[in-house]
Amino acid sequence: MEAFETVEMSTDLLIVGGGMSACGAAYEASYWAKKNNLKVLLVDKAAMDRSGAVAMGLSAINTYIGIDRNENTPEDFVQYVQNDQMGTVREDLVYDVARHVDSSVHLFEKWGLPIWKDAEGNYQRAGRWQIMINGESYKVIVAEAAKNALGVDNIIERLFIVRLLTDANDPKRIAGAAGFSVRENKVYFIKAKAICCMCGGAVHIFRPRSVGEGLGRTWYPPWNAGSNYAMMAQVGAELAQMESRFIPTRFKDGYGPVGAWFLFFKSSATNAFDEEYIHNTDVLKPWAPYDSAKPVPTPLRNHQMMLESMEGRGPVFMRTERAIAALAEKYKDDPKEYKKKMKELESEAWEDFLDMTISQALLWAGQNIFPEEKKSEIMAAEPYFIGSHASHAGMWVSGPADLAPPEWNWGYNRMTTINGLFTAGDGVGCSAHKFSSGSHAEGRIAGKAAIKFLVDNPGDVNLDSSKFEGIKAEILKPLKTYEEGKSYTVTDDITPNYIRPKMFLFRLNKIMDEYAGGTSMWYTTNKAMLERALEELRMLYEDSKFLGASDLHELMRAWENYHRLWTSEAHVRHILFREETRYPGYYYRADYKEVLDQANWKVFTISRWDPETRKWSIRKEPVKEFLQP
Repeated sequence: MEAFETVEMSTDLLIVGGGMSACGAAYEASYWAKKNNLKVLLVDKAAMDRSGAVAMGLSAINTYIGIDRNENTPEDFVQYVQNDQMGTVREDLVYDVARHVDSSVHLFEKWGLPIWKDAEGNYQRAGRWQIMINGESYKVIVAEAAKNALGVDNIIERLFIVRLLTDANDPKRIAGAAGFSVRENKVYFIKAKAICCMCGGAVHIFRPRSVGEGLGRTWYPPWNAGSNYAMMAQVGAELAQMESRFIPTRFKDGYGPVGAWFLFFKSSATNAFDEEYIHNTDVLKPWAPYDSAKPVPTPLRNHQMMLESMEGRGPVFMRTERAIAALAEKYKDDPKEYKKKMKELESEAWEDFLDMTISQALLWAGQNIFPEEKKSEIMAAEPYFIGSHASHAGMWVSGPADLAPPEWNWGYNRMTTINGLFTAGDGVGCSAHKFSSGSHAEGRIAGKAAIKFLVDNPGDVNLDSSKFEGIKAEILKPLKTYEEGKSYTVTDDITPNYIRPKMFLFRLNKIMDEYAGGTSMWYTTNKAMLERALEELRMLYEDSKFLGASDLHELMRAWENYHRLWTSEAHVRHILFREETRYPGYYYRADYKEVLDQANWKVFTISRWDPETRKWSIRKEPVKEFLQP
């Protein structure tokens, strides 16, 4: 501990994270802060240029309404998201994103993002809500704008915040954060009158499909460890919809997204017998009325595909060769034009992955797959937790004053149930389909609201510095545990004195996979299995006291896994509480397998961990539908 410097800092607004929502918050909050002489500080575990879910790039912006072009309305988008999420979204939050998201997209283009245009100069649509981009440097462009707005003196990279701190006199008021540098021997305590906690979602909760040399390869960023959910839950903020995990259908092993192939290339998918399984609509009937929604909800599309493998008709293939041939068909009579078009389509096929999932392009090359000649296997991935994609786990937050019912608005947009603590993107529950652009827009909403909170509440906060040494010792404990125990074993990987982060992660993955509905169980669980999961997780909590770390990198991994553990328990408690299979294709409650109980369970599930009693509680919150399409 003596080797680690204690750094104390103070700011008005602290932004934790560096992804799309954090960049949105930084850009917007900086503007309003300067008008009110307030200080904004951003800290990021990574480096902003390649931080978050857009780190590797994207080939499309998945949320663009097109309001000024009269393409869609916010009400249209709300109806779409409501149907896609089987009836359980906050209309006020979804509408709020929809009415602001286009402005973020226009900013991206202004900052230099290449957006595809059609012959008339309009954005090139891939689907109703998607537009195509050349997005390898998407995140770099957005981060540059955020950094310019903040100023480099107000950014600290490679600083991992692991705990939020509340006011010494008011446990329902945020007051600061504690963390450590992953590059230097420094522990930070940052006093903040408001915090935007925007640390992304959660990966590696469940055992991934990629193992061995592929370990660490996931669809969603492997460094997203549930820190958003864990840290806010630990100070008493309410969680929402934590049963709503996401199972993406992806190209097998490389995890390349399928959206552009279905929407832009108009590809079909078939089972091993060359049958297009999407026509098997009878299997969707137990989930009426959403079985007839157009488009078919994402979990139900997953359900259709999963049945092919569950019932022995796999593997399932994306028919890339047919899609490319169909798009070039009209040029058949002109060999020169046909050859030119085929080269263009081939280039676009590879670019789709080179823009966003380079490993998939490498896998194609390694498996001798030419997409214009050969079909490619697709499969459902392991579960992830995200509040911005086609699922909506996250925090229970205050909505916009002009839209939210009174009980859903407690003063400041996107503020959690802890005063001064805001979130956005993956951190906001009950609001799906934001994706990259919507997360940026929601970050801007939260950043502006946080500054308003500070203007309305100019008083200082009380951070108890007498606790700093104890917190510092807790943060660094894995280093001490390893150092004290490493000499009592032949190999430092396996010892009775400590557990290394990777081994801890394997144990967590195994528990969640086998008891909470992972890939090995075909996403199926039941009451008894979930109760067993809680029992196993409790023992893992006890063993977390013995996490050992040999260096700063492993210290980061140790704390990531601790946050994953909290996220895991929240998920198990929520999925146990909801006594129905609301999201087939994401998970199945075997004891309520084909039950969609609209009368009792068309509700939000809200949980809270009480820091004083150290106990969980969970309740229902009725879904309200008040916007007309």
